[in-house]
Amino acid sequence: MKKILVTGSVGQIGSELTLALRERYGNDNVVAGGRKTQPSEELRNSGPFEIVDCTDIEAVNRVVVNHRIDTIYHLAALLSAVAENNPQLAWQVNVNALVNVLEVAREHNCAVFTPSSIGAFGPTTPADNTPQDTIQRPTSMYGVTKVSGELLCDYYHEKFGVDTRGLRYPGIISYVTLPGGGTTDYAVQIFYDAIKHKRYTCFLKQGTKLDMMYMPDAIKGAIAVMEADPRGLKHRNAFNVSAMSFAPEDIAAEVTKLIPEFTMDYEVDALRQGIADSWPNSMDDSAAREEWGWQPDYDLPRMCRDMVEKLPPKLT
Repeated sequence: MKKILVTGSVGQIGSELTLALRERYGNDNVVAGGRKTQPSEELRNSGPFEIVDCTDIEAVNRVVVNHRIDTIYHLAALLSAVAENNPQLAWQVNVNALVNVLEVAREHNCAVFTPSSIGAFGPTTPADNTPQDTIQRPTSMYGVTKVSGELLCDYYHEKFGVDTRGLRYPGIISYVTLPGGGTTDYAVQIFYDAIKHKRYTCFLKQGTKLDMMYMPDAIKGAIAVMEADPRGLKHRNAFNVSAMSFAPEDIAAEVTKLIPEFTMDYEVDALRQGIADSWPNSMDDSAAREEWGWQPDYDLPRMCRDMVEKLPPKLT
């Protein structure tokens, strides 16, 4: 039976992944870890919760030992725009904390999932159908930390035999938890504003095409790659995964089909636009498909329909 720790469990991905893991492996077998933010009532009441500051290696070690953890989903991190505004803290949280998790995993023979990102690429990376193995020279601190994380996980696997695995996530869209300072946040906020106000002001300019994914697929991928037979894995850290690629006007058009009175204008944020311009338009995820059977369930129209259906009850 797996005993799992999810760090960053109150974040955008962690809050939903923790509940999915509890449903799959049993509530008592999945420990939700968070640093400061209080968990939702559902997260707190459905299984164990521990305060875990991953920049403190003893705190990580304590939880792993006390709960006999054998698998760590390490999601604690600062997102792109927040990281760019505080690069020193981003390095501490995104890199130093990962080293702590990897060290504890090495000592206690834990498997580790660590998400990377399209932010691990840069302006010199091929922008269309970005290969699994290609140049990675990001120009944001977030991207630098993600490349560092990929290399650290590779190192701990090759040097110490730690079972490290990960995905290069695109922008993640969810109706459950608002994102926390990412460049692709507009693709979530657009639904809130469309439903509440029938209009949205986008902080990225027209034509800014980026890979995106609906949260159910993000969770599906994280679980699937950790359950995959390691004998089939040529890559580990981290697999390109994709589901859809669109620009702001594309998602606006789909929202308008569902909410005809919706309108969108633009007020470009230079920081996030600069980050977005350095990222790929679309990723080649054929390695994930071939090595462990990756297949997304949601495209843009299906995702938009589900968001418009599921989100209104949360806004009442």
